[in-house]
Amino acid sequence: MTEALGARGERLAAAHLEARGYRVLDRNWRARPTRDGVRGEADLVAEHEGRVVVVEVKTRSSLRYGHPLESITRQKVARLHRLAAAWARVHHRDPAMIRIDAVAITFAHGGAPVIEVLRQVE
Repeated sequence: MTEALGARGERLAAAHLEARGYRVLDRNWRARPTRDGVRGEADLVAEHEGRVVVVEVKTRSSLRYGHPLESITRQKVARLHRLAAAWARVHHRDPAMIRIDAVAITFAHGGAPVIEVLRQVE
C-alpha cells in the first residue's frame, strides 16, 4: 500500500465516521516510547456514544491479497489496546471507557470505495 492510499483511506474513514456521529479527537496519534514499551500510532481516536474509540484503518486498492480486516491479527489488537491505554493516560481518560473499532476501505476497479466499520474489535 502506498502512503498516499493510506492517507486517503484515513481521510475517508474519518469523514465516514463523523457522518455517523463520531467526533474525531486525534489523527495519527503517536505514543512516545515509555518505560513500559508502548509505542506506535493510532490512526484515529474519536468519541462515540460516550466512549473514546481508537480506530484502526485498513485500506486496500483491491481484494487481491485478501480483505483489509484480515490483516488485523491478535498481536495488532493487543498493540491497539496498549495504545488506547497510553492515549487514556496522556489525556486523563478512563481506559475502561475505550473501545477499539476498525474501518476497512477497499477501492475496487476505480469505483466508489467500499467502507466497512467493525465495532468492538477484540
